[in-house]
Amino acid sequence: MSDEVDIGGRLRSLRETRGLSQRALAKRVGLPNSTLSLIESGRSNPSVGALKRILDGLPIGLAEFFAYQPEMERSYFFKAEDLVEIGRGKISYRQIGERSAGRTLQMIREVYQPGADTGKTALSHQGEEVGLVLSGHLEVTVDGIRKLLGAGDAYAFESHLPHRFRNTGGVECHVVSACTPPSF
Repeated sequence: MSDEVDIGGRLRSLRETRGLSQRALAKRVGLPNSTLSLIESGRSNPSVGALKRILDGLPIGLAEFFAYQPEMERSYFFKAEDLVEIGRGKISYRQIGERSAGRTLQMIREVYQPGADTGKTALSHQGEEVGLVLSGHLEVTVDGIRKLLGAGDAYAFESHLPHRFRNTGGVECHVVSACTPPSF
């Protein structure tokens, strides 16, 4: 989870909103088209001076540029490789759908490696959670009640109750879960 600004994407969106081609903007500000292409694709970050020079060609100030929120094209379908990894270590959490402010539901494809768990300290937050075990086994503890779930088994609880998840088996455990509101 990164708070970094996508300078290239933001710049591309502003340029397109103003009806300029990459070549036209590059010519207007005296940069090679290849430089602007590298910046917009995220393969190069401009210095503050270079960014200011590009923005003068749009024209827009630095403060306005960083306050600008590009319109995102809405997606309804996602390939497996497009799911965004938001986990670490022995647990993979792959976000289904786009991450954006204002979402009220978060759906995740989870993979627990053998021995993986969410930690010795129970989790607790506002909202509700549901999940379906697709394969393997997952030990789920909610409010002190522990249950070993297998393929086809499910859970549903209020998230303010202390809870944790653990793969006690020797094979990966695959789960699809949802929570509201999004917890991470």
